[in-house]
Amino acid sequence: MTQPSDKALVPFVSVDNMMRLIHHVGIDAMLRDLASYIEADFHRWELFDKTPRVASHSDVGVIELMPTSDGEAYGFKYVNGHPKNTREGLQTVTAFGLLADVYTGYPVLLTEMTLLTAMRTAATSAMAAKYLAPAGADTMAMIGNGAQSEFQSLAMRAICGVTTIRLYDTDPAATAKCAANLAGTGLRVISCASPEEAIEGAQILTTCTADKQNAKILTDNMVGPGVHINAIGGDCPGKTELAAGILNRSEVFVEYPPQTRIEGEIQQMAADFPVTELWQVITGSAKGRRDAKQITLFDSVGFAIEDFSALRYIRDKVKNTDFFYELDMLADPDDPRDLFGMLQRARTT
Repeated sequence: MTQPSDKALVPFVSVDNMMRLIHHVGIDAMLRDLASYIEADFHRWELFDKTPRVASHSDVGVIELMPTSDGEAYGFKYVNGHPKNTREGLQTVTAFGLLADVYTGYPVLLTEMTLLTAMRTAATSAMAAKYLAPAGADTMAMIGNGAQSEFQSLAMRAICGVTTIRLYDTDPAATAKCAANLAGTGLRVISCASPEEAIEGAQILTTCTADKQNAKILTDNMVGPGVHINAIGGDCPGKTELAAGILNRSEVFVEYPPQTRIEGEIQQMAADFPVTELWQVITGSAKGRRDAKQITLFDSVGFAIEDFSALRYIRDKVKNTDFFYELDMLADPDDPRDLFGMLQRARTT
């Protein structure tokens, strides 16, 4: 049987190889690297194709595609969100992604993105906090201690210098899990009995809960002046975490308004509710934090350009390494017009 040519083989980064790569690079170093790639792509934001993610909703969750292109490479991520999955011993979120060459249309990378999404989400949060959090912020409240919590905590340490994490979850077992996983990382970890206790003394408040409902994890009277809120749990229609009163008192920063108005905290607000796009802050065309008493709010739902940045990073990082397999994904007949002939030559007798 004819062997596939090199141009028909696509690098594939499996879960095992992604874990090996993360430990090879180092978690802190990779979080910083990803933040740098994301920040670089935010600087060229206007070059990208942009569209709200394509979502297929059901009673139990959502399946989404997140595509974008910078004109040279095209990337997409497949991702699900099924909060009920944890009760069945499954992940709430799983993902994989693909990067392709625009000139040929050929894929150049296929990779797991469950771990990679956790890393890029944390890197994006910390990148935003670098621009929006109050100067000298060293304490973060982590409300919702599920799969994202350790990544968020470590990214805030690696990129923003946070030294103390105050944990709260409605499930004490989740808090115990997170505290155990963060032991030995150099972070001071405090487990709290309520969200009110968790936000005490914290300059950064991160909310990351899973239930698909209009919740009020933070009520208006809980949030005082001068904090930065990193709201990452609201990521689909009908799912929010913050009281509307908090948004009215905050300067709200978003990734891509047409998507965030559907999925983010601002879905609660009027269609003309004012927001600032984060890329504008990063490029200097808009201001971030203006004063010490301001409440800043990053209404983060995750956007395709961040996944594109992560895919670019993995493509670059695995070159000339053994952190990938080659998959025979693409038909590659000797004569591009003779696909049937290639099939016939593969017959066995």
